Amino acid sequence: MIRPQDAPPLSLGTLFLIFARIGLTSFGGGLSAWLMREFVVQRRLMSQADFLSGLALSQALPGINVVNLSIWIGYRLQAGPGALVASLGMVLPPLLVAILMLIGLEQLTDSVLVPQIMAGIAAAALGLSLEMGVRSARSAATGAIPIALMMAVFIGIFVMEWNLIAVIVICAPLSVGYAWLQLEDAATKQP
Repeated sequence: MIRPQDAPPLSLGTLFLIFARIGLTSFGGGLSAWLMREFVVQRRLMSQADFLSGLALSQALPGINVVNLSIWIGYRLQAGPGALVASLGMVLPPLLVAILMLIGLEQLTDSVLVPQIMAGIAAAALGLSLEMGVRSARSAATGAIPIALMMAVFIGIFVMEWNLIAVIVICAPLSVGYAWLQLEDAATKQP
């Protein structure tokens, strides 16, 4: 369990409620941004670097990124029980609401207002994702090589429209290798 010294530990119930609130109030994406805001910016339960490491890991693993990230955050804060509670908080309440909403939306299929509301929600979620992306890029842009790797991924996926797996297979080993070299370099410079 890693957290800053001054941060009080969260109870499992509080952890569940935080993830349930974020899961219930984040429509159309942007969940990672809300998690960063909650655990790094507001509650200061982990550093931005620690959060971004978990985000990178959760995106590299199979499955739903935000559920992987919830498991990672829960584990970092309260070990195994925290991982379980965080993932349940992220999944169960929104699942129940989604089922109820689908039942309600089925009754409004001819309404012009529903697509407009959904478009507004999607725009807000994209703004949150963009904010987290910019914050993450600033943190990762520590030199020419990390910036070149970020640009390579961006160009490969968005400009060249290459398959995501191909981009990961090429860029991930380069990124990991560079990080390893940085750690080796730092270790040799320590007295």
